[in-house]
This record gives sequence, C-alpha cells and structure tokens, in this order.
Amino acid sequence: MSGNTYPDLVKVFYTNLLIDGENMYSHVKGVDMEITFVVSTTIIRLKYSGIRINKGNIGVVEDFNKIQFYVSCLKNPHLRVNGFSVGALKLNERIIAFIVTWMLTPRGINHVFLIEEDLVLIYA
Repeated sequence: MSGNTYPDLVKVFYTNLLIDGENMYSHVKGVDMEITFVVSTTIIRLKYSGIRINKGNIGVVEDFNKIQFYVSCLKNPHLRVNGFSVGALKLNERIIAFIVTWMLTPRGINHVFLIEEDLVLIYA
C-alpha cells in the first residue's frame, strides 16, 4: 500500500459497515470503528436541516416541475427531453444522481434513468 488512499481498506470498511440508528460501525484490520451522526455530518459537511423527503411526501416540495428541473441540470439545456437519463447531466448532478439511485434509494432496475422521486431528492 502506498499513497494517500487505500482502496482495499475502503472496500473492507464498506463491506463490514453496519448502521444502527444514527451511528455507523465497521471493523477493518482488527480495529473497531464507530462513526457517530455528528462526526459523519461534519466530515461530509452536510447540515441536518431542510425538508424530509420520502416516497410518501413528494408533494411537500412546492412548485417542483420535474422537466424544468431536469433541463436545468443538463450539460446542454437545448437538448430535447425524451427521458430522464443520467448521462446527459452535468458532472455534479450526475454524481448526486448516482448516489441517490445506488446508495440512498437502491432498486433492482436500471439506474441510468431517473424517476420522479430521484429528481426530487436531487432537487432537495
């Protein structure tokens, strides 16, 4: 192992990751780790505030137009919108989309196309 990052250790960390309430636990190379909610939000630099979005309350986001929002996220906003494909998004929006579809709301279908709930989460 050399350098500033160790992909194999990161993989082991996520493979052994357990989430219990607001805390995360993992075990790597004989070391038990506990990451509290406060520590994780500090590291990620996210604030614990805003609207709580889930499948049942998408309507709480007022004035949300999925087509208008999707067009604002496109690399080329002059493209004709046929579907909500991740490939046409700007880099930051694409990364957020993959986090939403693969980690936050994983599903067993195609992750390349966004559904309305994905767009709301990206918007939020």
